Amino acid sequence: MNKFDGIKEYQFHDYDIKNNKGKDLNKKLINLNELKNMIDFKDGMTFSFHHHLRNGDGVANIMFDLIKELNLKDITIVASSIFPVHANMVELIKNKNITKVYTAYMSGPVADCISQGYLKDGVYMHSHGARARLIMEKEVNIDVAFIASPCVDQESNINGSEGKSSCGVLGYAYADALMANKVVAVTDNIVNKVADIEIDGNNVDYVIKVEQIGDPKGIVSGTTQITKDPLGLLIAEYAAVVIEHSGLLKDGFSFQTGAGGISLAVADELMKIMQANNIKGSFASGGITGYLVKMLEANLFERLEDVQCFDLEATSSIVRNKNHLKMSASHYANPYDKTNIVKDLDVVILGATEIDLNYNVNVTTASNGVIMGGSGGHSDTAAGAKLAIIVSKLVSSRLSVVKDKVTTITTPGESIDVLVTEYGVAINPKHKELIEKLKKETNLKIRTIEELYEIAISLTNKPQPIKLSDEKVGILEYRDGTLLDYLYKVK
Repeated sequence: MNKFDGIKEYQFHDYDIKNNKGKDLNKKLINLNELKNMIDFKDGMTFSFHHHLRNGDGVANIMFDLIKELNLKDITIVASSIFPVHANMVELIKNKNITKVYTAYMSGPVADCISQGYLKDGVYMHSHGARARLIMEKEVNIDVAFIASPCVDQESNINGSEGKSSCGVLGYAYADALMANKVVAVTDNIVNKVADIEIDGNNVDYVIKVEQIGDPKGIVSGTTQITKDPLGLLIAEYAAVVIEHSGLLKDGFSFQTGAGGISLAVADELMKIMQANNIKGSFASGGITGYLVKMLEANLFERLEDVQCFDLEATSSIVRNKNHLKMSASHYANPYDKTNIVKDLDVVILGATEIDLNYNVNVTTASNGVIMGGSGGHSDTAAGAKLAIIVSKLVSSRLSVVKDKVTTITTPGESIDVLVTEYGVAINPKHKELIEKLKKETNLKIRTIEELYEIAISLTNKPQPIKLSDEKVGILEYRDGTLLDYLYKVK
């Protein structure tokens, strides 16, 4: 037996949410010392927090300080993502205060600490959709959810797009607020009435007012930028040609892209094609950037479906544009939520740390096995979209993105359709018609992924395999809860 044996089979349950906590803010507004008396904190509890404040988050560290002060042991943390700002977790992990973690992404000191084997019961890494699923399906029962709340009104309703710490939307916090036994909203902004309700006050048990819930400089890092690298721009141009000739780019087209420089360049190329051909899409989704806002305001999409804002332009757009819609992580990507958006995606643009000859993708670990990321929405959108495109330089810093086998499987190759690099385009062999269509209609260099691998190795030489420990420090679960891969202790 090891600590990851005995994973339960997943059962579907109807989401029967009881809103019966009342809404009167005056009855819920307390300070942190009072909270210790209101909740019976004890060993073995499960706490959660969301990451919309990203590396500017100040709320999770309030929770960590509470765990330390009360010297709680065997605590499980259910975080949507973990950033360098959450370094306070390291001491708690090493002292066995925190012994298990669930998350969709992590980087920085906590990721390093877990990679080194300090987390007693291991980390469970999954996608954003899977996190919503495991909370909504009660696979994980949260005792106390700490909700960083940019704005709270007199009826305890929460809004993410108002106040000095606005982060735009609270998509990853919805499930926690609905399902946790106790919900603690931490805010630096109380108003008479929020403009629109994201989390209903009936789901809030306590409200704590603090001076500042986050550093705006860490919440958003300014405007994300299109790459200026000529190779990156070339890759984006190739990807746009693939989309244009895929048969999917027509009225009603739906699209998602990340905030990386090449991905944004693809969106820019796509905008030009849509404008030239008078194409209007149905929606763009996911984490929203200013470039997708630009496409909405150019009338190229009917609406944006937003689970988190990535930049200042997105946070301001969500206030001024009525068709810039907020959504929960469950509505975004929970595979058991019948309304989930990703199943209706036509095209998604994704990145890769590594991709192997079977099209498996790693965005969780570096090649040395150290955790430095995670799925986020990667495996969700790849599974849902009709065409999942990986854009990446073939060689970067003398390393090939194409491997004979990835270090860690984040997204299975069956969900990946196309790899676009500066040396050509590889298409999953299951798409024979698309391969022939692109060969016939375009000047793209259509290669097999094996050919791209050989080109890369000729430039970099074949790297020596990295030796990892046999000790497991975590698992990667697929969006439906099945096992994808293990994470191993780094030497």
